[in-house]
Amino acid sequence: MISEKLNKGYLLIAEPSIIGDLSFNRSVILLADHNADGSVGFIMNKPLKYTINDLIPEINANFKIFNGGPVEQDNLYFIHNIPELIPNSIEISNGIYWGGDFESTKELINKGQIKKENIRFFLGYTGWEEHQLEKEMEANSWIITKNNYENKIIGKSTAHFWKEQIIELGGEYLIWSNAPENPYLN
Repeated sequence: MISEKLNKGYLLIAEPSIIGDLSFNRSVILLADHNADGSVGFIMNKPLKYTINDLIPEINANFKIFNGGPVEQDNLYFIHNIPELIPNSIEISNGIYWGGDFESTKELINKGQIKKENIRFFLGYTGWEEHQLEKEMEANSWIITKNNYENKIIGKSTAHFWKEQIIELGGEYLIWSNAPENPYLN
């Protein structure tokens, strides 16, 4: 386990031992908030079969929707890197912002002023109660690393994101980079 301190803006990488959990197997999560009351994050590499237009027909764009996590999957969330365009955003870190005025966001997308590399939409989020994430870290469920992509993570391809992170970790993790998603089916 990498011994970084839990902090918003960091990445949580699912340990290879998380198998069978559809939400978290091979997940890379952006930690959007971490404080004494708990933690919130968004899974960055689990695209769904929907686009924003499928969910909100008045938005004329085909931006992918991602599974943000198992909590409140009937709610839409978004992160972005354009706080100058979206009022009332909350900075996560490194130029990544969470939420903001949704009416302005819809209008700017329809005008073509917001591109897919500027914004990412999620159904649901990942959430941990007070000390829950720390306990999962102690149980070696997650590896925490700095987000070296900073605000460019929003446009980052998701196809091999977990594998890329595992390769960057190196050492004992390298063997897992080419393992099948479910080793029991091998």
